[in-house]
Amino acid sequence: MPATPFFALAAGEASGDVLAAQLLAALAARWPAMRAAGIGGAYMAAQGFEVWEPVEKLSVRGYWEVLPRLPALLRLRRNVGGRLLAEKPDLFIGVDAPDFNFALEERLRSAGIATLHFVSPSFWAWRPEKLLRLRRAADHVLCLFPFEPDLLRAAGIAATYIGHPLAGVIPMEPNRAAARAALGLPQQGRVLALLPGSRTAEVQHLGRRFFQAAQQVLQSGAITQLVLPAVPHLFDRVQALAGEMLTAAEKERLLLLRGRAQDALAACDVTLIASGTATLEAALMKRPMVIAYAMPAASYWLMRRRRQLPWVGLPNILCAPLRWLQRPANVPAHQWADAPDAPFAVPELLQHAATPAALAAAVQHWLAHPDEVAALQQRFTALHHELRRDSAFLAADVIQSLLAHT
Repeated sequence: MPATPFFALAAGEASGDVLAAQLLAALAARWPAMRAAGIGGAYMAAQGFEVWEPVEKLSVRGYWEVLPRLPALLRLRRNVGGRLLAEKPDLFIGVDAPDFNFALEERLRSAGIATLHFVSPSFWAWRPEKLLRLRRAADHVLCLFPFEPDLLRAAGIAATYIGHPLAGVIPMEPNRAAARAALGLPQQGRVLALLPGSRTAEVQHLGRRFFQAAQQVLQSGAITQLVLPAVPHLFDRVQALAGEMLTAAEKERLLLLRGRAQDALAACDVTLIASGTATLEAALMKRPMVIAYAMPAASYWLMRRRRQLPWVGLPNILCAPLRWLQRPANVPAHQWADAPDAPFAVPELLQHAATPAALAAAVQHWLAHPDEVAALQQRFTALHHELRRDSAFLAADVIQSLLAHT
């Protein structure tokens, strides 16, 4: 096992940058002289990571949306793969982004380089064929959710549950008053947090709807303040959209932040949020939420056909009874995904259902029913305990074992 290992990583979006940064901190504690390089973001760079290419180049979702960028993405993967084959890292860690990383992992693994995939793909929710690619691509998989390793091992894939790193970072009882003070928000009054996504396409499809819904909730008097933590590379776009959509009086009620999503979630009473990792942050913050998502019609049609579960939001998936994650063999996937009796912890409004009026009504429902909020907070607290592990330490243990056997 090398005393000064070289780890190569490729993270695919803002959430991957955060996860990888936490892993890098644990690896540096175990191997202080290590080297780490590849595709990453600002959080990874802060841990001493050599950023060959920025994480934003991989931040794309959907089918048709990828097509204009596909030549550049293929060229990027080819160039990074060639550089890794030349420099020969001791371990390659693909952080999420399976459509990009699986092919890169296969290429490196076939050349004798050990590969680890960090974050199991959501094969249990949609695109189950990813299991075949994953089996060829990764020597081992780090899983964030407790039900995943058994499913992967049944498919012949070595896997370890390490908990979700966010559960160890977010306090069990977030301090709303301290968060509001840190953001300069008034202690009195109700706050709605708007999180329209970390990708350009998400803001494009959800931004206007979120602002229109927020206007309706403001006009009803149910809230007094808006806070919107925009990812840094989309800040100017979100600021311009706010200037276009909101009146002068409404803009005075909006606090627009560069990042600081966790502070915004800690400070708020309820959040209107795009489906993604941020919904898990909101659940760990014990905040009621309304999950929304929208994309081009063709992409939505394809994704809907391939869904395996009734939900898209992580809080609903993780709070569901285990039997809902194990579809009976005699029930087609589309019937299971459209089951009318599926239990929802929080509302999901997708595509055409995500109208400003519907979003506003769902937000106002939470504000008008504190008993339901209290019950939801109990469920989210139990989930937090289940996901809280020493994730980075457990991941470092797996990596040490891989290095010892390579």
